[in-house]
Amino acid sequence: MKRYNLFYQIHKGLRTMLYETAILLQQTDFSNEEEANALADRIGEVVVLFDKHAHSEDNNVLTAIESLEPSVASLFAEEHIKDHELSKRLTALVNMLTAVTGEDEKEELGSAIRVAFTEFVVFNLQHMAKEESELNKLLWAHFSDEELHAITMQIISQVPVDLLNAYNHWMIRGLSNNEISKWLKQIKNTAPDPVFNSMMQLAEKELPRQRFSMITESLTEGAMLA
Repeated sequence: MKRYNLFYQIHKGLRTMLYETAILLQQTDFSNEEEANALADRIGEVVVLFDKHAHSEDNNVLTAIESLEPSVASLFAEEHIKDHELSKRLTALVNMLTAVTGEDEKEELGSAIRVAFTEFVVFNLQHMAKEESELNKLLWAHFSDEELHAITMQIISQVPVDLLNAYNHWMIRGLSNNEISKWLKQIKNTAPDPVFNSMMQLAEKELPRQRFSMITESLTEGAMLA
């Protein structure tokens, strides 16, 4: 039986953000102020969303296994500290980038940011993969799917609306058509209409027309069969 993976959807969104930011970073001309500022804003978003994600896991997921496997909880908490250190390094470099005016200085800082962001990406991809393999084994051994879903809902309730919208943006961009359809159906069945309508608007904005049409059709088919 396929078990509920509380990391799956959010990790897909976070990986998408890393991949798209890595491409933006490679294409940025650091002598162009507009491009450099756009990159600085994007990296700022990456740092905020990853820091909040780690904080949510510390306070909801790791606390759930701390009494069961304290050494494992401690290991992942330490990795979150390492992640925060990488975030601070990135933030410091971006702040320096926005402060300097010389073209050579900007290019030099751009190179440093590329190195630092690559390290950040590698660390977080490995960290998320480890969570989905090692932490899930523990969670599945000790908690039901209903209990794990309750943890997800608890996390969502603690996230400010602006950050929740940002996470939704990246998850919509990272999920498959089938996954988005299932997600939207769940929202339609459990949330107020304004929430569902807002998510539909987000999907229409972020997805290519053909993909959005396919998702809309799947929702209509589901309604007809209900």
